[in-house]
Amino acid sequence: MIQPQTHLNVADNSGAQELMCIRIIGASNQRYAHIGDVIVAVIKKAVPHTSLERSEVIRAVIVRTRKELRRDDGIIIRYDDNAAVVINKEGNPKGTRVFGAIAHELRQLNFTKIVSLAPEVF
Repeated sequence: MIQPQTHLNVADNSGAQELMCIRIIGASNQRYAHIGDVIVAVIKKAVPHTSLERSEVIRAVIVRTRKELRRDDGIIIRYDDNAAVVINKEGNPKGTRVFGAIAHELRQLNFTKIVSLAPEVF
């Protein structure tokens, strides 16, 4: 469960290292974001000399959360950190690599490019 003011790690090589959620895209009264939701975030920490800079406002999709995800078949999945992948307006990732495990629910939400870049999909 990601809400405004939550800090997230970045799971790609776009240049950002840490994000802070500002807003959840979707319903106007939605309080929490889960895996696969798009958020508006600000970059809190970035790698020097890259295209993304600190305090830049971007869009990101959540790929891992500490809060467990329960699937229809009864499996519960929980990750060690909260992480997101930086995307553009069309939903394509800005980075060329994705680090760490990704839930296969992203494929159903039409983030197939992120799923294809990930080393392992659960």
